[in-house]
Parts: sequence; C-alpha cells; structure tokens
Amino acid sequence: QVQLVESGGGLVMAGGSLRLSCAASGRTFSNYAMGWFRQAPGKEREFVATISWSGGTTAHADSVKGRFTISRDNAKSKLYLQMNSLKPEDTAIYYCASHKQIWSGISAHTDEYAYWGQGTQVTVSS
Repeated sequence: QVQLVESGGGLVMAGGSLRLSCAASGRTFSNYAMGWFRQAPGKEREFVATISWSGGTTAHADSVKGRFTISRDNAKSKLYLQMNSLKPEDTAIYYCASHKQIWSGISAHTDEYAYWGQGTQVTVSS
C-alpha cells in the first residue's frame, strides 16, 4: 500500500522559511514523478511544484517561482519543498502526491496523481 507522509509545516512570520518533507513507501519511489499542491480555505487545490522521477526536470507555479524549490532524494524515498520568503497568501494545507504512471513526465494536473498524503498545515502571519 502506497503511503505518503508530509511533515515540516508550521507557523512562520512573513519573510521566513520552511522546509517540507514527504516520506514515501509502498512502491518504488524513484520510478514516479512527484508533486506538491496546496489548498487554502474556501479555494480549490492548486499546483505548487513538480519534479521528474530522476529529479532532472522541475517546474514551479508562477506564484512561487524564485521562492520555492522542489527536490527529491531517491535513495531515501523522500520529496522536499524548500519555501523561502514566505507570504501570508502561501497559507494553506500542503500535499505531496505521486504520479499515476511509471516514468512519466512532470505534471501540474491533480488528476494525473494517484496517491496523496494527508497534508501539512503552513500558516504565514503578517
């Protein structure tokens, strides 16, 4: 059974930093593209960042480009999201997700991800 467990969320002042982690188990982590998504209260889940199975290709939403960085450690089966220069509008529950297709390219679309974590809350105060 595939499991994704996020950690690293919390309360931070505007301008601060957080590093989210996602520990994966249940299938060969290194075979699948991964993504980070977030959902703020009253809003739809939105794309944040995605990374290819090898880690060689990444993409970030325009709203976080230059501030957030996605990375992965395939030897540890872990996904990361380094978040710098945080803003109050970054407040949301952050989810990691594993792509449904082996060796696929990166994707920003929620319907291309088969497995999701339970989420970790990030709150940025002004």
